[in-house]
Amino acid sequence: MYKTVDEIEEKIEKYFEDCKGYPLTDSKGKQMFNKFGSPVFVDVHPPTVTGLALALGFTSRQALLNYQAKPEFVDTITRAKARVEQYAEERLFDRDGSNGAQFSLRNNFKGWDADKKNDDSGDGKITIVNNIPRPEKQNE
Repeated sequence: MYKTVDEIEEKIEKYFEDCKGYPLTDSKGKQMFNKFGSPVFVDVHPPTVTGLALALGFTSRQALLNYQAKPEFVDTITRAKARVEQYAEERLFDRDGSNGAQFSLRNNFKGWDADKKNDDSGDGKITIVNNIPRPEKQNE
């Protein structure tokens, strides 16, 4: 299918660029902005391994994974899959809330479980308790 690493890398880069979409413009070609002043992009979609496989001309995700076994392409395809994973992990990491921290702890620290309930085993270990009730604000 592909003769050289450069050939497949070019297609991979095009796939990731296409995922970013393109700026929305008016009839005069002027870029459009949303009410917050940020540029509006259309045809934006998240990169996926299946999307990557189809963009590279494979019939399925599995066909790409099988092709990855070829020694000359293993590093290139592995890096492309890692870019897809990076995108997904960045979206899961919610910087403004506790979900991102919990995602990071669950996936990067073996044995961490945010849903553990407090026990009185007295073993001296710290136990994380989720959903601690907070006192309601009282009107002054």
